[in-house]
Amino acid sequence: MDTLQLTLVLMGVLFTFLAFGFWVGATLFTVAFVAMLLNDNAQIGAIMANTTWGASSNWTLSALPLFVWMGEILFRTRLSEDLFEGLAPWLRRLPGGLLHVNILGCGIFAAVSGSSAATTATVGKMSLPELKKRGYDETMAIGTLAGSGTLGLLIPPSIILIVYGVAAEVSIDRLFMAGAIPGLMLICLFMGYTAIWSLLNRSKVPAAEGGTDMKTKLIALKRLLPVTLLIGFVIGSIYAGFATATEAATLGVLGSLALTALTGSLSWDMFKRSLIGAVCTSCMITFILAGASFLTVAMAFTGIPRELAEFIGAMQLSPALLIVALTLFFVLLGCFLDGISVVVLTTSVILPLAEKAGFDLVWFGIYLVLVVEMSQITPPVGFNLFVIQSLTGRDIFRVARYATPFFLILVTAVALLSKYPEIALWLPQTLSSRG
Repeated sequence: MDTLQLTLVLMGVLFTFLAFGFWVGATLFTVAFVAMLLNDNAQIGAIMANTTWGASSNWTLSALPLFVWMGEILFRTRLSEDLFEGLAPWLRRLPGGLLHVNILGCGIFAAVSGSSAATTATVGKMSLPELKKRGYDETMAIGTLAGSGTLGLLIPPSIILIVYGVAAEVSIDRLFMAGAIPGLMLICLFMGYTAIWSLLNRSKVPAAEGGTDMKTKLIALKRLLPVTLLIGFVIGSIYAGFATATEAATLGVLGSLALTALTGSLSWDMFKRSLIGAVCTSCMITFILAGASFLTVAMAFTGIPRELAEFIGAMQLSPALLIVALTLFFVLLGCFLDGISVVVLTTSVILPLAEKAGFDLVWFGIYLVLVVEMSQITPPVGFNLFVIQSLTGRDIFRVARYATPFFLILVTAVALLSKYPEIALWLPQTLSSRG
């Protein structure tokens, strides 16, 4: 069987299993097994055992369940209420008013959650009823939430950056540093668009509420202080070189438990539910990573990644055209798979292309996460769209239409990152040189 036939067979197996609703991890194992079988490899069992053990026993991966648990703990606190009450007095006089609570609220929660779905659900439960009650336009209320919810994938500590770091064997600390400035850039782009839209559509924005004196603002700001300190402590410990990602995740769990105790949210039932939620999510991700690791080895035996890299290399695409082609590919793939699955499924094929094109793998990780963010708000499998649909009862395609401007902003962010790689690379290079 030649390479083209083998590729078609494996793609057929992959999409058939996904179409029938099989687990992504189980599908990856199956495709890898078929690839090894068709390659007449007699050591399938031994290779699978070695690769899956190596993938699941990686010490770097230990940061994953800890950051997931930190997010699960804070998901069950009064954080969302504190976010709204703390931010609202400072934002109501800006063009767009409380629509900015969606954006900044998602940015703050992303820094303690690492999950796009959790960020969207937590902030949405708090903000959408309040915005509706105050008469804000539904299009922008839902659109700002859908777009800003994707920040959970990029702003450290990002679960998907940990997954990419393990799959690509790239420093997670450097990836976290690289994600900070692009994350802030996205927040500024989202807020800028919201302000301009509000100035052009004054009839769709309720009149600004009465002014709030500085004393009231400072009292409200106190509600943001605990979570802000936690973010600064966890992320700052990594940036300062005081702790690795795993050590910072441990500090984050201890800090989130202390925060829930101080706010009166800590109970045995909450502790158990947060732990079970973290275990389920972490096991799912680890299973996918193990399957992807086995698939990576199987692909190496088939020679498909090497021949694909040689084929694209022979086309002599410029780096810019390669980025365009990869962006279209990832957005299309993201219409059918969740973000983590997109990353682990494509790593074995795409990374050789990225290295051959001369892309820095830290920069490429941030680029990849930005593109995966787009897939979170594209139907039919945009996870943020499903979350918002469950919150609002609106049709998923209507939600996708509301999110379209923010999808285009993400496209703009990818273009800026491609034109100016320093947006992602300046901070890790600067902090590493000081270290």
